[in-house]
Amino acid sequence: MTFHRSVRFLAFGFLLLILLPAALSTQSSAQIAVGISVRLAPPALPVYEQPICPGPGHLWTPGYWAWSDDNGYYWVPGTWVVAPVGLLWTPGYWGWGDGVYAWHAGYWGPHIGFYGGVNYGFGYGGVGFVGGEWRHGAFFYNTAVMHVDSVHIRNVYVNRTVIVHNDSHVAFNGGEGGLHARPSHEEEAAMHETHRSALAEQTQHEHAASKNRDMFASANHGRPAVAATGRPGEFKGHNVVAAKSAGAPYKAPAISPKEARASSSASNRSVASNRSVASNSHAANTPSSKSKSASNSTHNNTASSNYKPTSTHSESHSTTAPKSSPAPKPQPQKQATPAPHTAPHESGKHSR
Repeated sequence: MTFHRSVRFLAFGFLLLILLPAALSTQSSAQIAVGISVRLAPPALPVYEQPICPGPGHLWTPGYWAWSDDNGYYWVPGTWVVAPVGLLWTPGYWGWGDGVYAWHAGYWGPHIGFYGGVNYGFGYGGVGFVGGEWRHGAFFYNTAVMHVDSVHIRNVYVNRTVIVHNDSHVAFNGGEGGLHARPSHEEEAAMHETHRSALAEQTQHEHAASKNRDMFASANHGRPAVAATGRPGEFKGHNVVAAKSAGAPYKAPAISPKEARASSSASNRSVASNRSVASNSHAANTPSSKSKSASNSTHNNTASSNYKPTSTHSESHSTTAPKSSPAPKPQPQKQATPAPHTAPHESGKHSR
């Protein structure tokens, strides 16, 4: 009797070992598919400088506001990461739809997709990416918009024609006070390519920020003490940059984070609404720009950068500013108006 009971116990334990990981995996996939949606708009993007690139092969991933059900919005510092060869990073963005702000996660892919028209700076001026390009397995940096030591990193060039001074610090697309950008044909095509989600070090970097009270918008009022870092998870040291100022006056929310959190069904409706807008943009809009290619292509994008480079390399690519048609005005949603850019130029440094 004891023997049979032991066999049944072992069999039950073995079954749990098989089923539990599958259940956890399904739950994780569901969370990623649904995303996050809240009833509060994210704060404006802070004004900060880009730390110097730590070495060849690193790509810049801009800082952004993430959400915690316990503490509300918190800042995830911009950082340099070792990129998968041949891939480019499309930043995530908050998009308003169906009464909520839904988070559209960033991804790695061969071309830059749509990121809401948000001016993240440092080559991400709202459309495409002009901070560099892949050439035969090596990444070349445009020092007109990237803070790179060209003495130790030789894969550099200068293209100042892509610089367009864009002082917007708005961190979301749609709604009152939001951006009205819509995907171009090329951006939508890039959205349907095979993608790779955030790297492990990016996920760990975000998790570390969520545990740091100084990153909470409720504590830093839109001006985080660590706005950017030289490497993921590096929140102290000489290569850590503090925000120079908030992008707009901070407005404390009138409801708690738990009250602001929208249901999963609302999140799905918001994501579906944004996808519908994207799919209809072919007929409604003129393409605003060609997405940045991971191959050796010519830039055809604009950038928001105020970095004054010290390099004197002569190589450059001729570009023209993109044209875009006005998009329909989204349903109103209250949001504070961004303040003017407070540090448009600082010699030898790159600031957004």
